[in-house]
Amino acid sequence: MSAYHRPRTLREAVTLLRGPEALTVLAGGTDIYPARTSRTAWGARDTRGIVDISGIAALRGIEDRGDHWWIGATATWSDIIKADLPPVFSGLKAAAREVGGVQIQNRGTIGGNICNASPAADGLPPLLTLDADVECVGGVEFRVPLAKFLTAYRQTALAEGELVTGIRIPKQTGQGHFVKLGARKYLVISIAMVAGVFDIGSDGEVRSARIAVGACSATAQRLPELEMTLAGRHLDPALMAAHHLAHLAPIDDVRASAAYRQAAALQLVRDLIVQAAATSRRAA
Repeated sequence: MSAYHRPRTLREAVTLLRGPEALTVLAGGTDIYPARTSRTAWGARDTRGIVDISGIAALRGIEDRGDHWWIGATATWSDIIKADLPPVFSGLKAAAREVGGVQIQNRGTIGGNICNASPAADGLPPLLTLDADVECVGGVEFRVPLAKFLTAYRQTALAEGELVTGIRIPKQTGQGHFVKLGARKYLVISIAMVAGVFDIGSDGEVRSARIAVGACSATAQRLPELEMTLAGRHLDPALMAAHHLAHLAPIDDVRASAAYRQAAALQLVRDLIVQAAATSRRAA
């Protein structure tokens, strides 16, 4: 049987992770348990011990810290849904409602979603549009922009003995949005998804736009060319073109072909722009 540790402080957790024992971090367990069960079923038993960080109070919570918002690594999706957050977080809240059913939302954590680094992780595109940084600790405390933290398919910038402690999001204006496509409405892994944050002036012109696509590359990707195209204009889905997605690299798998994903992402971005424009008109 693998060793099981449940530290009560961050220092204790880091000491364990930097020790000689091979360990895996567990928070909500919604990724680890299915993955271990699958490997065991195929005869590849995982012998790494567990460090359960769910009992560390310093890693939980959502706080206004003056010039930025902080979301603890073990904050759950339900915590995010219920939190009193400004409109810029609406895309992240919408994504949180898409992460499985209520039971998963009550257990699954934002830190786990980031560290699992799945291309189809619903939380990653909204966090990219919020210019989120990932706060970490190991030998020292450090902070990494989320876009650099996600290094490859299911790989991150975390080294052995390091732990994500929270997400830092700068204060900003704008309205967040999220659109997802799956094989059914709920309880489904994304075929493609799009998140956006739009700051629109009283004249209807876009002051800034940040848009990200998930499940269409090894990691979620921003659309910088489209963001520049939209700036200073009124939102119009006709401004979105296929070349804005040229840097994506969708794959064929059991959920969809690469071609379908590319076409779906194009339509989802247009839908997102329509949604954002309608929200802006209602607010005006």
